[in-house]
Amino acid sequence: MFGAFRATNPLSGGLLWKIPWRLSKFQKARQRKRLRAVDAVVATVDSALAKKGETLRSLDIWKETMPTEAEMLPKDKYTMFDRKEKRYRKGIHKLPKWTRVSQRVNPPGY
Repeated sequence: MFGAFRATNPLSGGLLWKIPWRLSKFQKARQRKRLRAVDAVVATVDSALAKKGETLRSLDIWKETMPTEAEMLPKDKYTMFDRKEKRYRKGIHKLPKWTRVSQRVNPPGY
């Protein structure tokens, strides 16, 4: 128990690499930049199709349902709905592959 052969504490159990419970200001800035980049791509494709006089159904659905970065509340930019959480929200960085998945729309009222 004591000395060289004492038992060591595990690192509070669970994962070795801990995820902080909130985003840093740098992660938030990169998240905003990613959202604006997606908005720019949607606008570019829309204007290119408009020049040719064409439309794309999936692009129209995206523009109707998804808010732009400027229209989003900070709560929606940095957190997402999770029914298992205590207050039904968790940091978006806890979502696997959160830098590649669009998570803009949450259930109304949450």
